[in-house]
Amino acid sequence: MSEVRIAAEPRTEFGKGAARRARRAGKVPAVLYGHGTEPRHITLPGHDLMLALKTPNVLLRVDGVEGNNLVLPKSVQRDSIKGFLEHVDLLVVKKGEKVAVEIPVTLVGEIAPGGVLTQELVTVEVEAEATRIPEGVEFDVSGLEAGAHATAADLVLPPGTALVSDPETIVLIVSAPRVEEEVEGGEAAEESAEAPAEAAE
Repeated sequence: MSEVRIAAEPRTEFGKGAARRARRAGKVPAVLYGHGTEPRHITLPGHDLMLALKTPNVLLRVDGVEGNNLVLPKSVQRDSIKGFLEHVDLLVVKKGEKVAVEIPVTLVGEIAPGGVLTQELVTVEVEAEATRIPEGVEFDVSGLEAGAHATAADLVLPPGTALVSDPETIVLIVSAPRVEEEVEGGEAAEESAEAPAEAAE
């Protein structure tokens, strides 16, 4: 996993008013914490941070503040309506250190004809080295028929990555089409309704 360098400035003003002023200036309030250090409050350039966060579990190298500043975003707060960044919590990590993160689960391939694929789990929690977090995990559904399912234990994780989520968690289910069943049921009901009418005639 590559690092993204981002410039930071120490933050000395706090509260909602200070946060609003920072965001109006195109900056995002953030806090660095971890490894027994005191939390450090900073601001980050909003546009650069937004671009960096497009990569899941991006590893950031924060410049402009003292100390080891290799960090992972752990909590990202966004405006519920406009979607802009409001605040970010950054966890300080070290190379070789294991961290628990969530990675996306992507389904590839085509199931057998006559089935309906439902993905129940879109992310899975894993443990990996902070500098070697996989971008995601793929699961091949090729040929799966109605009645098949897969759990988190069936995911093949990259070397050095361990499953944290419950291994029995359902990832996907392949079921029979429900639309055809409803149509057939409707036709049967119509036939049964017509039968008494014909008998009456």
